[in-house]
Amino acid sequence: MDISGPAGRRVVAGAVVLLVAVMAAVGLAVLRDEPTPSGSTTPRPPVAVIAPSAGRVGVLPAVSSLAILRDWDRARAAAWRDADVARLRGLYVPGAPAGRADVAMLQRWSERGVRVEGMSMQVLSVVLRVSTSRRVVLVVTDRLVGAEAVRETTRTALPQDQPSTRRLDFRRWAGRWLLAVVQEIPSPVRSTDSTSGSSNS
Repeated sequence: MDISGPAGRRVVAGAVVLLVAVMAAVGLAVLRDEPTPSGSTTPRPPVAVIAPSAGRVGVLPAVSSLAILRDWDRARAAAWRDADVARLRGLYVPGAPAGRADVAMLQRWSERGVRVEGMSMQVLSVVLRVSTSRRVVLVVTDRLVGAEAVRETTRTALPQDQPSTRRLDFRRWAGRWLLAVVQEIPSPVRSTDSTSGSSNS
């Protein structure tokens, strides 16, 4: 498929719009330690907040939850960059709807010979809802930045989207943290400048 002419550019543009829409619907965060693209405002660091429903959770579990999110997001970005369907599928709890949607999207892009590089989420806030040895639930507000659709020597930058908020439910599965459930939340979570604990409700 030649994407060098006007028709090809329309194909890539349509694919770009489709990817952004699906990422927003599936609600997957990708966090990388990369600078903000030029022309945008320098972001504040992600804010970790402990919600009342998390119980008496200290700073260490809150920091650990951010590490779980960061490591999972980096692994997903690498799977998309390498068009590795098996690796991507292995990041989700078996049968998870979000996993099936993510894998199906990667397969469609791979069939067109298109990869996605530089996937990164500008994380604005992270709220820790649940923290146990087997389960971590985070409410994350973020937006997609820096991603490019790549086919051979052609690169098409994906547009930066607006902030959105999602509830991410991670489960400990065979010694690894896998994503089980993604839930879209209509209203963004308010950021704060401090991290604190609270009693069980």
